[in-house]
Amino acid sequence: MDERVRELLRRIPSMEILLSEEWVAPFEKIIGRQAVKNIFSDIIGSLRKSLLEGTTISIDVDLIRRTARERIAKASARSLVPVVNATGVVIHTNLGRSCLCESALKAVLECASSYSTLEYDRSSGERGYRNDHVEWLLTQVTGADAALVVNNNAGAVILCLSALSSGKDAIVSRGELVEIGGSFRIPEIMSASGTRLVEVGTTNRTHLRDYEAAITETTAMLVKIHPSNFRIVGFHSEVPREDLAFLAREKGLIFLEDLGSGFLLDPGSFGLKGENSVRECIMAGVDLVTFSGDKMLGGPQAGIIAGRSQLIEKLKRHPLMRALRPDKMTLAALEATLRENLSGNAEAIPTIKMISADKNAILQKARRLCRYLRTRCPSFTFSTIPVQDAVGGGSYPEIPLEGYGVSVAHPGISAGELQEKLREGEIPVVAAVKEDALRIHVRTLKDGDFEKIRCALARIAAEREAKGNEAS
Repeated sequence: MDERVRELLRRIPSMEILLSEEWVAPFEKIIGRQAVKNIFSDIIGSLRKSLLEGTTISIDVDLIRRTARERIAKASARSLVPVVNATGVVIHTNLGRSCLCESALKAVLECASSYSTLEYDRSSGERGYRNDHVEWLLTQVTGADAALVVNNNAGAVILCLSALSSGKDAIVSRGELVEIGGSFRIPEIMSASGTRLVEVGTTNRTHLRDYEAAITETTAMLVKIHPSNFRIVGFHSEVPREDLAFLAREKGLIFLEDLGSGFLLDPGSFGLKGENSVRECIMAGVDLVTFSGDKMLGGPQAGIIAGRSQLIEKLKRHPLMRALRPDKMTLAALEATLRENLSGNAEAIPTIKMISADKNAILQKARRLCRYLRTRCPSFTFSTIPVQDAVGGGSYPEIPLEGYGVSVAHPGISAGELQEKLREGEIPVVAAVKEDALRIHVRTLKDGDFEKIRCALARIAAEREAKGNEAS
């Protein structure tokens, strides 16, 4: 080791010196002294390794302190925090999908802060079954004979395949072999469950005769997959589920449909055409329907399986069920959400309320926000504009929701920079940028969000003014 490297190594502050910094103590109270030491150690170790490997670097003690402080501050702050959804996307996958209704929030709080009847039968005083809390409710809102809840819809599909077609064939149209979200790919899910995938038809056209020709003695299931946010337009055809249901019954096969979002209500009543409710699928003869709890249902993350009781019983007994079962908070929120649906009070569910919001009511909301911000953030320019919102969550990608929003501009800040700064606040505001203008979509704003947006813009204006004063 040459003298230059030794000299640079001596310049790196020791752990004792760094830990004695005045700003360190408050962070130790939040994440503990050992965690703080680990962060310092990572920074020091990285510098030493680079020097010993011959990398040409300089040792800036102030930079080391700033880097350490930034990392420790980030580690000390909560990572999962509420945000203001100003994008107009109702079921925003990256922002936690559906917001829970008030009754669901109350139910979660009560069950999370107390012991509960999660697996306790009050009538017998013996062990109960957690699915009992929601199964009857699900049969009432879907029209199915029985129902089962797991931790998410991917789990629901895997459970059905593993329990009912492992080691056998499942027939799927090539036009439905989609990849959804974070690498949820139908062929890979089939493989993971031990099911042999049999592809039929072509990407754009599949006929009933294609399914019929593919059925053999090793066939266990016909599978129909919702395309989520993927659509084929133009020269295209698919087999109606009624025909597939008839074919499955005729051949003694199971007909499984992954409906994805899973609307419990009539989509047409919301102006959403081209989709079917879970009940419609059950009435069409589908044996098992899988769908999500935190999309169109407007509840917590869950995978729901509704269908024939004999098949549901097999799923309940499968070893995977224990690994996929939901927790008490999920079941509490789901039960409350289902009861809102069953009582005819679906608009108490934020997702339903936002999707069904009247266009004129949204316009008035945008105008109120515009007036609110104009009087409180004078350095910005605001205007009410028409926008296109979206259902989100892979639902109805071709049907935009007509809405209104507020355009925000500042003479010294670009739209992209303004969008970034809004994300960086204590309560992040996630907004859209289009045609070099920041847009706040009001459909997805909740009570109290006006003030949160004002605070975020006021912070940005104050930072801008402070920079200007420093420059002068």
